[in-house]
Amino acid sequence: MDPVQFYRDNGYWLHKEPLFDTERFRRLGDLFEKLLTNKDPAKRADQLDVPHFAEPQLFEFLMADEVLHLVEPFIGPHIGLWSSHFICKEPAIGRATPWHEDSAYWNGRMDQLDRIVTVWLAIDPSRRRNGCMRVLPGSHEGGFSDYEPVDGETNTFPRQVISEKIDATQAVYFELEPNECSLHDARIIHGAEANTSDLRRCGYTMRYFSLERRVIPELNGSHKVWHCRGENLAGNELAPLPT
Repeated sequence: MDPVQFYRDNGYWLHKEPLFDTERFRRLGDLFEKLLTNKDPAKRADQLDVPHFAEPQLFEFLMADEVLHLVEPFIGPHIGLWSSHFICKEPAIGRATPWHEDSAYWNGRMDQLDRIVTVWLAIDPSRRRNGCMRVLPGSHEGGFSDYEPVDGETNTFPRQVISEKIDATQAVYFELEPNECSLHDARIIHGAEANTSDLRRCGYTMRYFSLERRVIPELNGSHKVWHCRGENLAGNELAPLPT
């Protein structure tokens, strides 16, 4: 099976092999545990967004050849770092992630949203019973969906794609072992059920975009992006790597 063609047709690919070597993956896990322990007490464990803004050690993983080699066939050789996020669902109380498109939250911040890929790396075992990610295959070709509000206490976002647009029987569940990962198009409809199990579910999302696409500075606030490899063909404003 050709991974690139499958991704183009379905909007995702499962990389059911270890991404990092054992030692590097252990270091990432240790770093996550430190960040979780030291997080703002007012934040939930699923709210460790853009941790690389404050923790430069994460660039070891975000800029690793293992990740960039994996990403390049899907978005091309000119790669920028868009964002990252530790999403940790605690046992028994981990919130649901409502159906959504990542691109809906970034609408207007880039001139085109067709070449953004998320690598979702399993830190813990990711199972259906502990709220693994699920997607609606092929939904990345549907354009922006309409949204409706949901309870922000029991969901990681306060809105979701309107219910009549969702046929959950078509969902594909991404069950992954630690150090395995999935890749998904920013436009695909995806989400996750609540974690009501006794098993924690943490993943690290690493998001990349083609540097042939232009980030709109005046609509991007203080959000920073970085150069990973290739050429900055669209002339984006890129942040310097931490020293």
